[in-house]
Order: sequence, then C-alpha cells, then structure tokens
Amino acid sequence: MNQILHVSKNSGGFSTIAEALASIPNGNDRPVTIEIAPGIYREKLTIDKPFVTLRGCGSSSKDTVITYDDYARALMPDGSKRGTFRSYSVFIDAHDVTLRNLTVENASGDSVSHGQAIALYAEGDRIFIDSCRLLGHQDTLFTGPLPPTEYEPGGFTGPKQYAPRINGRQYYKNCYICGDIDFIFGSATAFFEDCTLESLRRDAEDTIQGYVTAASTPEGQEYGYVFSHCNFISGDCPPDSVYLGRPWRDYAKTVLISCELGPHIHPAGFHDWDKKQAHGTVFFAEYGSFPTEAHDCCTAEGCRPFPRRADFVCALDIAEAAHFSREAVLGKDFVSSFVYSSE
Repeated sequence: MNQILHVSKNSGGFSTIAEALASIPNGNDRPVTIEIAPGIYREKLTIDKPFVTLRGCGSSSKDTVITYDDYARALMPDGSKRGTFRSYSVFIDAHDVTLRNLTVENASGDSVSHGQAIALYAEGDRIFIDSCRLLGHQDTLFTGPLPPTEYEPGGFTGPKQYAPRINGRQYYKNCYICGDIDFIFGSATAFFEDCTLESLRRDAEDTIQGYVTAASTPEGQEYGYVFSHCNFISGDCPPDSVYLGRPWRDYAKTVLISCELGPHIHPAGFHDWDKKQAHGTVFFAEYGSFPTEAHDCCTAEGCRPFPRRADFVCALDIAEAAHFSREAVLGKDFVSSFVYSSE
C-alpha cells in the first residue's frame, strides 16, 4: 500500500518537505508519496530512502518550487570553498525515487560570479524525473556517480567523494532543464524523452556561450546520455554559440535521436574539450536531428541539412538508432515495473 504524506505551508500535515522525509523510517521498503502543496520551499534536501515520490500538487510544475542558493565559490567556515558537489539544492541518494510536477532550483545566480551550482544531484538506480523543471546556470543537473578519480585534489569534495562508483539508470520525461556551462553532466545511464533543454546566455562578450552536456561515461559502460525527441532551444544565445556536449572524461557517450535543434547550436555539434586523444574513445552520435524553423538553414522551401559535424561525431542509420530506444537503454525491468506503474 502506498503511504501518502502531505506538506503544506498553510494547512495540516508537515510544514516542510524535510520533516516529511525525516518521518520515513530507515530501511523503508514500501512506496511513500509526499504530496506538496503549491508554494516556494527554501530547503536543501537529501532523499536517502528508497521508494519515495515527491509530487507537486499544483496545476503545473511552476506551482511547487524547491529552491536553495549554495554555490561552488562560497566559503565554508574553515575558509575552504564549498565546491561543486556540496552546492546542490536536492540530493537523491537512493534507488527508486521519483520527482513529479515540481521545480528544483539553484537560485545562487549567474555562473560568471558564482561558478558551479547544482540544482539536482541524482545518484541511484531507477530514478524517474517526470514533468519537472530543473533551473540553474553552470552544472544544473549532476547524474552521479562521480568519475573514478578527480583531476585536482579536493575536486570531488562532497557526500559521495569516497563512495563506490555504481552506475544507475535515470529517466527524465517531459522536463525543462536550463543552464549554460555543462548543465547536464555525470556518469549515469540517463534517458531524456520529450524534454526541453534551454541554453542561457552566459557572457555577452563570449563567442561560445556554453555546452549542454559533459558526460563522464565510464569505459565499458554501454550507454551514457540519450536524448529522444527533445528540443534544444535558446532565447538569447547567438547563432553557433553552444555545443551539444563535450567529454568530461574520455569515454563520454551522448546520443541524440530525432531532436529539434535551434540556431544557437554550433555546426560542429560537439566539442572535444581539447582532448585529441578522446576522438577515438568518445561516442557522440545523432539520428534524425532537425532544425527549428528559426534556424537560418530553413526557408519557405524547407530546411537544408545541417553543416558537417566534427569528424568524431557519428551519423546513425535507422537500425543503429534502434539500439538507443527507451527500453534498450533503461531495461525492461525499469520501464515495465517502475515507469509504467508510476504513470
């Protein structure tokens, strides 16, 4: 039986989401849904118990907002910087967790002044983010786990710095995610379906405004990021100023299937992050990408093909694209027993 908990600032139940989460016993083994009344909840949350759903009860995801404002460059009491992985607003550290119909925001501000600032840090298997908005600038969404090793000492300081690196599957459906630099990054197997990815203008003087993804897919992992029928947009980035992704680690995998791309996307598609050695190890690929009508390759007569991509980007055929279906990427156990039962 599904237990229902209620959170509201104005009437019965819990007054904060953190209180509702704390009431769930350790070792919980049954579904618990926390229904959250419309409002703005300034809380820094950790969800470390399985089978938990947070559901906004407003008419849209804009009505229920979880917000916090930590950021990487902020100083801790000991004088050290907070760093990327302690900057999250919401941290999922459990399997079988769902967020539905709500907003998760890091409200710290622009990335030029504040650096990395995670809205959602998601780590675990069978994580389902449904009809949500994830708002930030640099590093908005981290799909854990961390890579095996850090480039600089202290670079991974945070809650999972010394934890085993265990791959999990994550499903993002009908979500809006915005940011500028590497605003979706990490090592998980993650499938994005019918999502809108908006690139924000970072600096008026920069030729390159950002990168949508920075995957760190481990060597030998079959899937990294897959975007299916997603829309890549920008309201203010100039043409050709945003890359679809770059490799945080050398075996990064990012695939687009039937996605709509705005004129802000750079003709090369992906960037190599000046890692020439990664040209033979990354897997950046597309099938059926098409331009938005605002793209300058579209006229009244139709749309011309995109300019030639970088030489390390693959063009998939229809048979190869089938390998990146939702069922193939997430597995039948996730799709049938978790996703469909949650709808």
